[in-house]
Amino acid sequence: MNDITIYVTGTCPYCEMMKNYLNENNLSFKEINVQKDPIAAERLVNETGQMGVPQTKINGEWVLGFDPMRANSLIKQ
Repeated sequence: MNDITIYVTGTCPYCEMMKNYLNENNLSFKEINVQKDPIAAERLVNETGQMGVPQTKINGEWVLGFDPMRANSLIKQ
């Protein structure tokens, strides 16, 4: 079982691409919209040092941006 959380905004095309990638691979994930949750946004910046989205946490490791190859390397088969 994979533990996946994706941090997004409502206007981010790369966020949609990352969510589509996860859905196409039948991976369940928790989605957090940092525009609607400023506390989560602050926590994200504190943890990663990055302001941009998408940021995806897969099994404790971060994937910055839309990077399916890195995501794939972190997913437990």
